[in-house]
Amino acid sequence: MGWWEKVMTGMGPPRMRVFRHTLLTDYDVYLYREGKHTSIWEKFGSHPLELQGEPGVYFSVWAPSAASVSVMGDFNDWRREELMLLPRTDGSGIWEGFVAGVKVGDLYKYYIVSNSGYRAAKGDPYCARWELPPRTASVVWKLDYEWKDGAWMNARGGRDLLSCPLSIYEVHLGSWRRPSGPNVLPNYASIADDLSSYVSDMGFTHVELLPIMEHPFYASWGYQALGYFAPTSRYGTPQDLMAFVDRMHQRGIGVIFDWVPSHFPRDEHGMGYFDGTHLYEYGDPRKMVHPDWASFVFDYGRTEVRSFLLSSAAFWLRNYHADALRVDAVASMLYLDYSRKPGEWAPNVNGGRENLEAVSFLKDLNKMVYASFPGAQTIAEESTAWPMVSRPTDVGGLGFGMKWNLGWMHDTLEYLSKDPVHRKHLHDKVTFSIWYAFAENFILPLSHDEVVHGKGSLINKMPGDEWQRFANLRLLFGYMFSHPGKKLLFMGDEFAQGAEWNHDSQLEWGLTKKPFNDGVRRWVKDLNHLCSREPSLYLLDFSAGGFEWMDLADRSSSIISFLRRSGNEHDDILVACNFTPVPRFNYAMPAPRAGVWRELLNSDGKEYGGSGVGNLGRVKATRHSSSRTGYAAKLTLPPLGILLLKGGEA
Repeated sequence: MGWWEKVMTGMGPPRMRVFRHTLLTDYDVYLYREGKHTSIWEKFGSHPLELQGEPGVYFSVWAPSAASVSVMGDFNDWRREELMLLPRTDGSGIWEGFVAGVKVGDLYKYYIVSNSGYRAAKGDPYCARWELPPRTASVVWKLDYEWKDGAWMNARGGRDLLSCPLSIYEVHLGSWRRPSGPNVLPNYASIADDLSSYVSDMGFTHVELLPIMEHPFYASWGYQALGYFAPTSRYGTPQDLMAFVDRMHQRGIGVIFDWVPSHFPRDEHGMGYFDGTHLYEYGDPRKMVHPDWASFVFDYGRTEVRSFLLSSAAFWLRNYHADALRVDAVASMLYLDYSRKPGEWAPNVNGGRENLEAVSFLKDLNKMVYASFPGAQTIAEESTAWPMVSRPTDVGGLGFGMKWNLGWMHDTLEYLSKDPVHRKHLHDKVTFSIWYAFAENFILPLSHDEVVHGKGSLINKMPGDEWQRFANLRLLFGYMFSHPGKKLLFMGDEFAQGAEWNHDSQLEWGLTKKPFNDGVRRWVKDLNHLCSREPSLYLLDFSAGGFEWMDLADRSSSIISFLRRSGNEHDDILVACNFTPVPRFNYAMPAPRAGVWRELLNSDGKEYGGSGVGNLGRVKATRHSSSRTGYAAKLTLPPLGILLLKGGEA
């Protein structure tokens, strides 16, 4: 029978046949075992094809400690140890074979018998689709799709996102809006028009999806994923997700995928103890389980696991045209003692607490992304002071493009949650971020983590009566959007959702009919559009040259003022924040030069739900001997308000 030698014929209906076949070249196996393969999904998993005129599916899986591996599915009534795969003879631990008669849409698992006697039915770590949870089978699938986003993808390659406007709308797809009913999850493709229209109107440049990789437990929001090559079937097919991204791109909106290479759940059908050994996870109990989430930690020192994760990252960028990967829980990867008590962890070879294997992996990840995907970005959720997270690897950094500024988020929310009478004692909370603002390429997040688990919604973190709470929230957003750094806002915050986020229901859209809530929505919309058209508010976000304090020392009045720059003084924007409910009349704010400064935005505008205190659209800066800069503008600062002014023309 030649190179495709038949090795087994099934007994009983339906009659199935297995043939020896491979898609893997020797070079594939070499790269995979070296930890350098970045597209191994093209060879592993299930691949429909035709062999010698007979249709079927090629299966390939890594299980080096298995005594046998068979494929079972709805195509053979889930009979175990019938359709036996063959081990490669190169010592790679890879099992493979072509099963005639299997087709697209068929369900399957691998039945693995280990050398130690362990037996388990496992889903395919490389499958392109999973069965709809809570069912756990893998699905034979093809990823054919005719993309129509060529203009976006071509332009992206020549765009430096670091010097562009970047305002991210963070979305959990299942609870943004449920157009078919409160108990019906949306479909990727069918929700794309509504979401893209809303995001475009609101002025956000990107959507960031909480993890859409397949996950067994819906309430994990995707952060306990097993489908590292498969989007969750809860929202449709892989092609539906492709249509979603395609539609976003056609509307000029980028798409960021949340990606979790830090840990994976221990469900039996998943990767844990895959072949009767700790294959994907660390075998050392001091590294194996993540203390916070009771999940397995990937073994970053194992080369095949590195190829798995590198290929997963590349998979979403290539096959789903993702524009960036936001890498979750990076700090938990970097530190061996993360959330562990003394005695529960072991130091590295140098005696330190750094996970050197994870550090090496992250550098390889970032080098791969930036070398292979023009215009794509990686974004780190990293919560410590690890140096140079968003600096290139060739100068000693981890190589990410950007990093979440969690310090800014926590300090700012703590400051604004206090009654204004106490803010003068916490003034440093609102000024400290500038001291380190340019140490990394920071994104300022107000993320989903801040509106769950008893933390309350953003509006309910704000002190005071109803008017003050909404004014405080508008002030928070104004300060955020004028502060150096890119922006991220979780869905619902833009219209001051009252309740904590609940993944089991859609947002409280009815609130947008209320004047105060709609005023916040209008404010966020106007901030987004202003930040997209004013170079001073985005061009030098990551450079100290884009920022100058006008006055950071007026703690007794809880007022700060600063200048945002683009490098062209005609673009300069003055920002003044009054963190008290007391309007300040005839307030001398330092200015960089004399001239008329035009009021671009005022958070106290009546259209936003404010009281309408302002400066009739403009103020004039003149020489002022006691001003730090030699110039000052006498203006009216609205209560709990922020002003953005442009000009300085004579």
